[in-house]
Amino acid sequence: MRPQRTATATGADHLVAALQDLGVETLFGLPGVHNLAVWEAAAAAGLRVLGVRHEQAAVYAADGYARATGRLGVAVVTTGPGAANTLGATGEAMASGAPVLVVATDIPSTLRRPGVYRGVLHETRDQAALFAQVTKATVVTSAAGELYADTVRAGSAALRPATGPVHLGVPTDLLGAPAGDVARAPVPPTPERPVDDDELARARELLARARRPLIWAGGGALRSGAGDLVGELAGRLAAPVVTTFGGRGLLPPDHPCLVPGPPHVPAVGRLWDEADLVVSLGSDLDGTNTQNWAMPRPPALLAVNVDPADAAKNYPADAVVTGDVAAVLGRLLDGLPQRDGLPALRAARAALADEVRALVAAEEPQARALLDALDRVSDRTGVLLADMCIAGYWAAAFARVPGPRRLAYALGWGTLGYAFPAAIGAAVAGRGRAVVLVGDGGFLFACGELATLAQEQLPVTTVLVDDGGYGMLRFDQVHAGVPTRGVDLVTPDFVALARSFGVPARAVDGFGAEFAAALAESVEAPGPDVLVVRAALTPPPSSSPRWYRRRPVAS
Repeated sequence: MRPQRTATATGADHLVAALQDLGVETLFGLPGVHNLAVWEAAAAAGLRVLGVRHEQAAVYAADGYARATGRLGVAVVTTGPGAANTLGATGEAMASGAPVLVVATDIPSTLRRPGVYRGVLHETRDQAALFAQVTKATVVTSAAGELYADTVRAGSAALRPATGPVHLGVPTDLLGAPAGDVARAPVPPTPERPVDDDELARARELLARARRPLIWAGGGALRSGAGDLVGELAGRLAAPVVTTFGGRGLLPPDHPCLVPGPPHVPAVGRLWDEADLVVSLGSDLDGTNTQNWAMPRPPALLAVNVDPADAAKNYPADAVVTGDVAAVLGRLLDGLPQRDGLPALRAARAALADEVRALVAAEEPQARALLDALDRVSDRTGVLLADMCIAGYWAAAFARVPGPRRLAYALGWGTLGYAFPAAIGAAVAGRGRAVVLVGDGGFLFACGELATLAQEQLPVTTVLVDDGGYGMLRFDQVHAGVPTRGVDLVTPDFVALARSFGVPARAVDGFGAEFAAALAESVEAPGPDVLVVRAALTPPPSSSPRWYRRRPVAS
């Protein structure tokens, strides 16, 4: 029987009430002796608490949920080692701009002595400091009656552009402490920053002068919901649109201005080289997408970003318009004339698509077969989650992405083992069946989450590519002419492993017709299943060892 709850609201009740007011319906977490009160309060309030098998997986799941929905993802973990276990996943959320709230309990406030490590169970000297470098903010509650306001403040900070993870620290004794009635209040909306007229005027001048503009659209444009506006801008300018990994899915796959490939392909990179103006929308022009800034500085750069320093930190900008991409484009499009050139752009795009497709087929025929199979099921599935593995690299760069928030890729920090636990969150987001691409090495980081999938019967197809180890690192060593060390792994019978958890599984050799048929069958399944593919792929040109541009080495 559930213990009888008292009529007096506790700190845990205040925390849960705040989460409800932030729009949270599902929590991801791992129970510990210090956080059980949150589970009880959440259950009493009707929130779903989805338990995972490792604290890192809780934050990855919250991240997957946040990326799939744009809503706040919440992870509830326990004190000390439980909190520390989340740091890799929290760093990935930071680097990828995922709005995640990590609620981590701490030792009882009555046992804490400032500046003294006393040896209390799970004690750290400064738990909030663990999170300081991988979050937007850390909020530590000091009284049970402050938990509602502190939770709203922390969750609102995570959702405020530029979005990212926030840590909420809660001494465990405050969760069970009487806190009085909850003084609930509407969560304050994110304040809208007015678009500066002078910045807009400078942007219009650059657009008017440009003859060969290129639009570079990043994750900030996607998170702002600016897809239609970006498409309108591109159409008015008759300008091609290159999307970063974080911006993929921003435009429909058949949009006449969308460039069908990443800038790591020379044919796509030439668009940057030939442009006389690059319009950067919601991007910091990071190292991974620019091949560590080996792409030359464009003749002119117009940047739109909520953070002006972020907009121009890597390439000097001739003009920065500060603000949410959707809000800025709404103003910028007003009165912008329609240019000629769309028919020519459409023809050039078709030719470029053929060139990219031929490149993929020539580079790695098995990758072409994988992409074709994924493309055929993409309209019947939800989020595609690509791990840091060779198959994931191919899909993240070249797979068809039907719409916004339909691709989740760990290319912020690049954390191996991200995609499989992140699929837990993506699968409960209401976007349809999640499809995971993961290698045999990365899968073993979180294979215990098979139990979570089985227990919750989550709609997840896991495509597990087994090449006997860390294939990308093996490629690096082979091409460096050194022995392969630490990359060839003893792995289990993955089919038997999945079935031991009650998850249906099968294995195929390669990405041919048998794989395509098995994948098509899998995406119609009601619950989880695993498709093991025995195959070894050559890395794509979007992976760093294969970049065609290199920065000059200083002498």
